[in-house]
Amino acid sequence: MSHLTNKNIVLGVSGSIAAYKAPDIVRRLQDLGAEVRVILTQGGAQFITELSLQATSKNKVHDNLWDKEAELSMGHIELAKWADALLIAPASANTISNIAAGKACDLLSSVILASDCPILIAPAMNQQMYASISVQANLATLVQRDIQIINPEHGVQACGDIGEGRLPESDKIAKQVGLMFQSTKLSGKKVLITLGATIEAIDPVRYLSNHSSGKMGSALAEACIEAGAQVTLVAGNVSVELNQKAEIISATTAEKMHQSVMKNINGQDIFIACAAVSDYSIKNPENHKIKKSNQTLTIELTPTKDILKEVCKLDKKPICIGFAAETQNLLENAQNKLNNKGCDAIILNDVSNADLGFKSDENAVVFIDQKSNVKLAKNSKQKLGRKIIEIISEKFL
Repeated sequence: MSHLTNKNIVLGVSGSIAAYKAPDIVRRLQDLGAEVRVILTQGGAQFITELSLQATSKNKVHDNLWDKEAELSMGHIELAKWADALLIAPASANTISNIAAGKACDLLSSVILASDCPILIAPAMNQQMYASISVQANLATLVQRDIQIINPEHGVQACGDIGEGRLPESDKIAKQVGLMFQSTKLSGKKVLITLGATIEAIDPVRYLSNHSSGKMGSALAEACIEAGAQVTLVAGNVSVELNQKAEIISATTAEKMHQSVMKNINGQDIFIACAAVSDYSIKNPENHKIKKSNQTLTIELTPTKDILKEVCKLDKKPICIGFAAETQNLLENAQNKLNNKGCDAIILNDVSNADLGFKSDENAVVFIDQKSNVKLAKNSKQKLGRKIIEIISEKFL
């Protein structure tokens, strides 16, 4: 898998003559698997056209903070949430100054302020400007804020000067962005994740199930693979494509999921119970389709096995993380589940909100352990997956 597969990159193009390289930077990011959207500043538009960037990125180019159509949906906020990383290449002295000062004077600087994703800046300017006290002080400020600087190269510049300030080649810039997603936090660790919905047959046609799509579990799997883990997925009914770097075990019923988990749990370092497992199965499913009649139909249900609770009782249990999909008394119910199951943490999400949870591409959760609650605001499930894995790494490993 390329280092930027399924990653969303916002490329900011500012006012430097090196902006002519921007279409090639877009292509090199795409070569690594990224989806790219471009923000073009007024200065950048003096050196490169919107049409060329649109043609290469295959997305609308964003250039106006006051775009009425975009701002109906708070365009700068949506771009900030969409991005897995922000790359400013080339970054002019003026743009670097605006970012260091925390300004929101245009679309690019506003998106940077509204974003919580990694930011990379590739300065490109005259060698004397780059060496100036002001630019170096601004870059030092950005480094203190954990913004990564892609150092310029030494060479002949457009003005004829020789020195530092040249924008690196596009493939080097793209590779440096890719390195942002090569974590080693779970290197050498084994992770087992359940995901998706289970299906309990009523008859050969009908079944008892739920709305889980497997998107959150898939995002967690991606984050674990990024972090270097060996991942096993026990998958129920899912509507997403699963990463083939994981070992994938199909288990569409609660009983099959229980069997698959218990068979593969030994030696696992982390167990994440993300699947929406049915609490009940049909006691006596019919062998043939039940025909409709005017009579009341009674179906007897029997409790399924509690997979998370059983794993938590093992003598050599892994770190156990559960999910609590709740619709009322959210924190109270999640805290009770944490205590009753005996797990290390519970991830709470409110599935009564139609914009979050089941089937949605976004979620908002609370990471609850015995010592603290960490609220993770609404974001894409991909980003939340990475944040959850970061928290697990920091708290338990």
